[in-house]
Formats: sequence, C-alpha cells, structure tokens
Amino acid sequence: MKKLVTYFRIALIGILIISVQNCKEATSEASSEMLATSETDVPAATITKPAFKQSEAFKAYWYAGEAELSSYKLEQARYGELRDGTAVLVYVTEDFLPDAQVKADNYSKSNTSVLKLNATKNFNTGVYPYSIMQSTFYPVSNNKHAIKVSCSVQEWCGHVYSQLNNREQFEIKGHSYFATEGDQEFNLDKAILENELWTQLRIDPKSLPIGTIAVIPSFEFIRLKHIPLKSYTANATLSDGNYTITYPELGRTLSISYNTEFPYDILGWEDSYRDGYGSKAKTLTTKATKLKTIKSPYWSKNSNADETLRETLQLD
Repeated sequence: MKKLVTYFRIALIGILIISVQNCKEATSEASSEMLATSETDVPAATITKPAFKQSEAFKAYWYAGEAELSSYKLEQARYGELRDGTAVLVYVTEDFLPDAQVKADNYSKSNTSVLKLNATKNFNTGVYPYSIMQSTFYPVSNNKHAIKVSCSVQEWCGHVYSQLNNREQFEIKGHSYFATEGDQEFNLDKAILENELWTQLRIDPKSLPIGTIAVIPSFEFIRLKHIPLKSYTANATLSDGNYTITYPELGRTLSISYNTEFPYDILGWEDSYRDGYGSKAKTLTTKATKLKTIKSPYWSKNSNADETLRETLQLD
C-alpha cells in the first residue's frame, strides 16, 4: 500500500512539473505572439527613433494653456508678380484622437499629444483676394510622421481642399473646382512631409532630416502649382539658424530662418521658384518677415474689444 501511495505521489509531481513547463511555454509563446503582432500592426515607417524627451522649459512653454501667434509681412509670388500680404503661424499643443484623427473633446491617456500648426496667408491678386490655410498635426514624440495634414485655398474663382491621414499608408483626399483635379482619393507610400518639418523644427531643429531625401512638398505649393501630390527628390541642409530644402526637379528652394535658442521661433522664410504663365513666367521669391509674436488663448479672445490684439500683431 505504501508503495502504491509513493507511486501516485511521484506521478502527481511529474504531472505538475509538466503542467508548469507547458504553462511557461504557452506564456512565452503568447508573449512572442503579442510582440510580433505589435510590431506587425505598427507600420515600419513609424518605428524610427526614441520619443522626444520634454524638458521642463518645453513643458512650461507649450503646455501653459496658450497658443503662440506669430505674424509676418508677406510678399507672395502669384501669376508672375509679387503680392503684398500677411501670414500668421499659430502653434499650439492639443490632445488628438489617433484613430479618428481629430482633436479630442476630452483628455485621455490614449490620446496623442500633438503640436498643431495652423499656417495662414492672405493677399490680393488684382481685384480678388486669396486666403490659404494649412493645418498640420505632428506628434510631440517627434518620432513619427504627422498624423494629419489639410489645406484649403479660397479665391473668387473657387476653392480647393486637400487632406492627408496617416494610417497604413498616407490616405489622400482632394476636392477642386478644376476639371483636371476634381474629386480625388488615393494612397501614397510614406515619405517626409514638408508640412511636418515646420513643427519638427519647433520641437528639435537638430532632428531635421538632411542630405538627399524624398519629400512631399507643402500642400499649398502643390495646389498653387497644380503638380501631382507625391514625393520628390530634395536636398536638405541645416546650418546655424537656417534650414534649406532644394527640389531640383521643381526648380524650387525653400529656406526657413529660425532662432537657435529655445523655443526656436521662426523668424521668416524665402521660397524661390518659377511662377506665372507665358511671358509673365519668371523666377520669383516669396518672402515672409516676422512682425510680432505673442502667447494667447486666442480662442477665448472673440469680443470686439479683443480686436486690439490684431493691432498688437500688426495685422490691422
């Protein structure tokens, strides 16, 4: 009887050991499967580098419940002539819904913190006005492409709209009153976005890409020049307080001047390319020179009395 009990004890211990081993193997396989799934679900283009480490100065400046508003004197090339106007760069951090890709109504740990740039231009071409706005939503982590980019251009002939959503590929939608452009919807392989470079610069200028790179030009430039929305080969250089991108195929050079000290505010820019049609076509340089920068929760400054802030920004 004692031998039988001993036998059962040994058998039970053996079963427990095998069960524990199987459990460990199953757990290991599950972990490996989860890791593989995680790596597979994230597009390779988004796995680039560690997330940006925010300094206390960065947090104090960008998470103070205010936006940064910078106004610029603008000389804009259009139809073979330079037009006087104004430009405004509005930078502000926001909580962004990574799946729906819109601004979050409420805070959640699952939200993505983005540095948003609303870049506007206003100028006249003869009797009729132009209004341009580009919006870029760039992760503060500074290790992924912009989550979303949009652009609208309005003038008396009509208006056009373009939007990019960053998912497995770049998903593009476009609407135009031009028959050759019309309504479009297509996907693009991921590449550097010129629009996102203006926000990347504000986070860490040293992280800007240099050398020979593939870049999708700004949505504004693509719309004004009516060229295909795709990546083009470009050469980028970074010097003390200046970032320059040259597109040989487009005959275009964009140069952005910025303050080398935090918060790396943009002092101005120059954009040279051939503009105009027929005998009016010539190489012109769009220029923007900073007038004023203020910090303000502008969304709450909407009374008639608040129009004095436009005077401060030298917009009126």
